[in-house]
Amino acid sequence: TSVPVDAAVGVKRWSSSMTPGSHHLTLYFADSASPPDGTIDQNCGAGVPYWVYAAQQPTAEQVMPTGVGITVPARQKVYIQLHYVNTSDAVIHASATVDADTYAPGEAYTPAAAFVTYRSGFTVPAHGTAATGGSCAVPADARFFAVSTHTHRLGVHTAVRDGDAMVFESTDWEHPGTRGWDAEPFYRFASGHLTYACDYDNPRDTAVSEGASARDNEMCMAIAYYVPATAPTFCFNDTVVR
Repeated sequence: TSVPVDAAVGVKRWSSSMTPGSHHLTLYFADSASPPDGTIDQNCGAGVPYWVYAAQQPTAEQVMPTGVGITVPARQKVYIQLHYVNTSDAVIHASATVDADTYAPGEAYTPAAAFVTYRSGFTVPAHGTAATGGSCAVPADARFFAVSTHTHRLGVHTAVRDGDAMVFESTDWEHPGTRGWDAEPFYRFASGHLTYACDYDNPRDTAVSEGASARDNEMCMAIAYYVPATAPTFCFNDTVVR
């Protein structure tokens, strides 16, 4: 769809709700070549995703620190990825709502964006353990105000480090939580790199490989938000690709 605004706005709060059975929701910016509004596409667009907002709970919100906002251009095309898991024989009627609270027209704010990492190509052996992760260079002037991680159900521990310093860790794959900083100076990665790690324990009789399915595959991601930023940053394995 397209955001129905005729001038750029600064979003200071995202909020969302999902019907039962949800695993996660992700809101992306799309480019002008995206399919027409109202299109349903299982591939969720093409190319490198412009990650904007995500939720791993049925009801969630992301409130920016005072004076910080994510810029949404006029008539920005967006798409929403909904990930559901149906554990019963009953039909799930899946739907979601995403709302945005914005700064007043002309009100000043510091632009923010997401810093998203993704590790590909790993496998967790049957009845075994595995560890993976990566290290991504951050912009020299980046100041981070939120950090979290994402895995699927075999994840037993995730961490984000700044060199040897622990910035964030979790042992809850479904609701990992977020470490946030409410006011400047926020957090600077002194090492110049955001290093993330994921540990897995697989009790299944078959190996589980990296992929999109919450039931059949695993993921290893770190998701953070920083200022100043004009567009999201995406790091694939150890390489910043945008």
